[in-house]
Amino acid sequence: MNKRKSIFISMSQFLLLAAILIPAATLFLWIFTERWTWPDLMPQVFSKRAILEIAGRKKELLQILWSSILISTVVAALSAVIGIMTARAILLYRFPGKQLVYFFTILPFMVPATVFAMGIQITFIKMGLNNRITGVIIAHLICSLPYAVRLIMDGTAAVGSRLEEQARVLGASSFQAFFKTSLPMLMPVILSAVSMSYIVSFSQYFLTLMIGGGNVKTFTILMVPYLQSGNRNIACIYSTLFLGVTLLVFGVFEWAAGRFMKQGGGEFYTSE
Repeated sequence: MNKRKSIFISMSQFLLLAAILIPAATLFLWIFTERWTWPDLMPQVFSKRAILEIAGRKKELLQILWSSILISTVVAALSAVIGIMTARAILLYRFPGKQLVYFFTILPFMVPATVFAMGIQITFIKMGLNNRITGVIIAHLICSLPYAVRLIMDGTAAVGSRLEEQARVLGASSFQAFFKTSLPMLMPVILSAVSMSYIVSFSQYFLTLMIGGGNVKTFTILMVPYLQSGNRNIACIYSTLFLGVTLLVFGVFEWAAGRFMKQGGGEFYTSE
């Protein structure tokens, strides 16, 4: 029985790995493919045309990549900070209208993206935020914040407030108690919230197009038209860059969180 279970687990892991690696290998192969028709298993014609075309726009591409990373990082950071405060307010405090606040945190899940983009564009035009980076960041933040709040709420419910209360009894301020007890334990779930908020922001197309008005260019604004036009060579290069940049940024987030947990954990038992 144990042997069958082990075989089943191994086969499941193999199928899962194949489901990830085969599309990734196909994506990479299309970068160098000029013609690939059915029923051949391998491309008939290889070419570096797409790579040379992208290389000619290297400067513009790097600027747009940096702008996209900056916007998404700001959105992720704001989502984490607001998510922590909202989750703690809902779970640890009593105040009038708490259920209404909780409902507002999940409201963006219920509104279709197209409806939301059209409505918020009119509002932002009146407020002077349309065609501005600030408007794009706020719009992305509204979409990403529910994910951050839900993730951090789960972590906050698991951690509780007993250690903070004990730290307060021992003389720590409210900020010190949170920073040295709850925050290190919440860091894994905060990292998940930051990563989710980042990818939600980085992958926004229609909302960025509506609010940015073409003045705010992000990587998805550049990439999606190639995906829709059927230009697979260029689209696969942009998709590979999208994947690579996202993994790189996630690695930086995890490294920063690891350093904070290491330092915060070491300081947990030290006195001020």
